[in-house]
Amino acid sequence: MPKYSGSIRSVIIALAVILLVVVVSNTAIGTTNISPVLTAKIIYMGLLEWVRGTISWTLSLIGIPFDSSALFSSIVPDNTWTDGQEKIIMGIRLPRVILAALVGAALATAGCSMQGLLKNPLADPYIIGMSSGAALGAAIGFTLMLPTQLISFIIATITIFVVYNISKVGGKVPVDTLLLAGIAISFFLSALTSFFLFFSESLHQIIYWMMGGFWNASWDKVKITMIIVLAGIGLSQRHAWNLNTMLLGEEQAQSLGVNVESVKKQVLVISALITAAAVSVSGIVGFVGLIIPHIMRNIIGPDHRGLLPASTLMGATFLVLSDTFARTFPSKVQAVLESSDIMLFQVILERVGSLQGVDLPVGIVTALFGAPFFVYLLRKRRKSLYA
Repeated sequence: MPKYSGSIRSVIIALAVILLVVVVSNTAIGTTNISPVLTAKIIYMGLLEWVRGTISWTLSLIGIPFDSSALFSSIVPDNTWTDGQEKIIMGIRLPRVILAALVGAALATAGCSMQGLLKNPLADPYIIGMSSGAALGAAIGFTLMLPTQLISFIIATITIFVVYNISKVGGKVPVDTLLLAGIAISFFLSALTSFFLFFSESLHQIIYWMMGGFWNASWDKVKITMIIVLAGIGLSQRHAWNLNTMLLGEEQAQSLGVNVESVKKQVLVISALITAAAVSVSGIVGFVGLIIPHIMRNIIGPDHRGLLPASTLMGATFLVLSDTFARTFPSKVQAVLESSDIMLFQVILERVGSLQGVDLPVGIVTALFGAPFFVYLLRKRRKSLYA
């Protein structure tokens, strides 16, 4: 367990509280108005039911009878909600919000690890071709009517192993060779994706998937993604000190007892797996792994023992907020257009049609925030290099 300074611990605790508040409050937001307090009660009740079911199932395996009513009766809230509200919260909104949090956490963690490994603040989880592999998997899945999530995950995972082996020189993996191999493989996989797009009858589905979104969120996807992502985040945290030493240079890290090549391989594999798990359920969501670690590095500092968990929490919060904006913004725009007497707005409304129930791809929202920040990083980096 890493030891944090008082200020870093305070930031991490604050980020955890903010994430919890954001999850509950954003689950309450939607076309059907449900108050945050009532939403919190429904989520709390669902959590109690899960705990009760888990305890009962575990004790039944060893033959111990268990009466849950006596244990849980004092902490069960009064049922002041309807079955419809419970279905909306537990069946539709909460899985989507949790999935967005998991994907945001995965991309931010992988981005932070890649930036530390490559010693480059402009690195992100997609820099060595994982997004191109996932996109090819989606194209194959939709075209051949195979399970899209599984195929995307498999091909994205295979991509990182191909890139790693191509970049290996004499048993070592130079960073510049790794980046060049990733670029080359990305172009090749993008060409294959374009081939499938050209012949596929599911063109609209593939393009929609590549824009990124959580329209098809479900508890099954949450369970599968959660296992891989949480395990990967935990393993990434174990390499925090190794990443700190590698910031000093590979030779210095080697002199401190770090097996540099082994750490590179493990960090790359972990980052690849959690990125592949995230992208396979969300499509390509850009800039989360780029901007979040950089922002937190300015707040926390370069120590990965605090930077990794802070990036994880902030990435989850950022993507939940982005997804909420994506699913609520179109209806807000329609309300503004309908209430306006401006002729241009009326023409736009006639051409576009109804925006009720329309979700923007969340990848558009993250790009709108991320692209300007990326330009800022480039300008800042240029000034530091050529000042």
